[in-house]
Order: sequence, then C-alpha cells, then structure tokens
Amino acid sequence: MKAVAYSIKPFEKEFLAKANQKKHDITLISNSLDINTAIYAEGKDAIIVFTNDDVSAQVIETLAGFGIKYIVTRSAGTDHIDKPAAAAHGIKLSNVPSYSGQYPDVLITSHPAYLTKDKLQEIADQTIKNLDMWQANKCVGKACVCAKECRVNIVDKK
Repeated sequence: MKAVAYSIKPFEKEFLAKANQKKHDITLISNSLDINTAIYAEGKDAIIVFTNDDVSAQVIETLAGFGIKYIVTRSAGTDHIDKPAAAAHGIKLSNVPSYSGQYPDVLITSHPAYLTKDKLQEIADQTIKNLDMWQANKCVGKACVCAKECRVNIVDKK
C-alpha cells in the first residue's frame, strides 16, 4: 500500500521503519496535514495522521479527490477527524486503540520523553497493522473507527 505519514517527528522514524519492514511504500514528512499539504497524498492509498493534523471536511474532500481510501491516526482519540465527511467519501478510518495515553496525545508532539520506546513501538506497530489489514481486505477490528459492522462481526465470532 502507498501511504504518506504527516507530522512525523524524527524520533518516530525508526519505530515506523521497524514496524513496516518495507511492506508498504510510506513517505514520511514532518509537515502537518492541511489544505495546502494535502497534495502530498496524491497517488497514495492511505494517509497517516496525528492529532495536530487538519482532517476537516474540506481536507477530506481534497484527499478523496486524490483517491485516498484510508486514514490512520497515530492516536487513540479521533476528534480531529471529520468522521461524517470521511464516511460520505467512503474513506475508512482507524486509530491506535491500545494507546489510551497515560499522557494526552498532544504530548507526543512536544514532549517525547513521556513516551517509552515500547509505547512508541506499540503505536507504530498498530499503525502498520491497520495498513496490513486493509491491504488484505480485512477489518481492522478494535482499531476501526467508523465501520460499526466490523465490530459487530468480530464480537459475534468470539
């Protein structure tokens, strides 16, 4: 899968590379996602964002025009994503549900020392796992943000 990851901090690169193991073609950029930087998503299948990125209806419409089918956020919280706009464009969303955040999500951008290497690897691993599942046309399970039918099917199978 081809993806672009926005708002990448230098300390995140090694964790994403280790999790990815060259399975996906991921472009890592330090720029935050907004209407002006959405152009970097052209030709990609997915974008990877964080809480400081602008994932508003206007940006989602632009991303949909570029063919984006998936948005992964490297956080548990999803308030920064306009979920109805994503649903209207058929874009699937996922998060990192296990990252409950002993510290608020925003701290990763300003105080990386609060996150252990294990936690940073866990976030990267879940991010790549979400891409893996989508690439295999599977539901991302508990990481699924908008597709209620996925969660129902998983619960029913247990």
